[in-house]
Amino acid sequence: MKADLVFVDEFVPGVRWDAKYATWDNFTGKPVDGYLANRIVGTTAMCAALGRAQESAASLGFGLLLWDGYRPQRAVDSFLRWSKQPEDGRTKLRHYPKIDRAEMFDRGYVAARSGHTRGSTVDLTLYHLTTGELASMGGDHDLMDSVSHHGAKGITPVEAANRTYLRSVMEASGFSSYHCEWWHYTLRDEPYPDTYFDFLIT
Repeated sequence: MKADLVFVDEFVPGVRWDAKYATWDNFTGKPVDGYLANRIVGTTAMCAALGRAQESAASLGFGLLLWDGYRPQRAVDSFLRWSKQPEDGRTKLRHYPKIDRAEMFDRGYVAARSGHTRGSTVDLTLYHLTTGELASMGGDHDLMDSVSHHGAKGITPVEAANRTYLRSVMEASGFSSYHCEWWHYTLRDEPYPDTYFDFLIT
């Protein structure tokens, strides 16, 4: 790995993670190219900001659970190949119930040049420190639907409040939100804004 891209859990003690693309539990239905270990990688700058976010979240009774950070370019390329394959229906209902695979790119849910590949973007959610249960957010990770947008209608007041807690914590810690995905945040002063890395996560 590049010197200042690191395993987030080693720099942000206590953070939880479930690297979805290293598992079978993602929209492709299988582990994704480039993810050989269930770990989250990010720049040291992103880790420092996540540490601040973790402290802020804890003051509200929440912890952070990460789903993705740095994403190898080969993983993004594999998403493109997958989008052109025949539909098998295995993950459609959970992840893209109202659109076709190819529409993921047109609608901004998946990008051919992903900010994740620059090392300072993270997908995450909140969990309750008292119980360990995930906070209700009105939709899971990578639900490619308008209900995942910030300000979406059709979610409960508790779900909307939890999204607001996450957004306020992340934005106050130096991250920018992404309007289509309540879980997606990019460090505003990212150190590699024009670099797309492709090393393996091992």
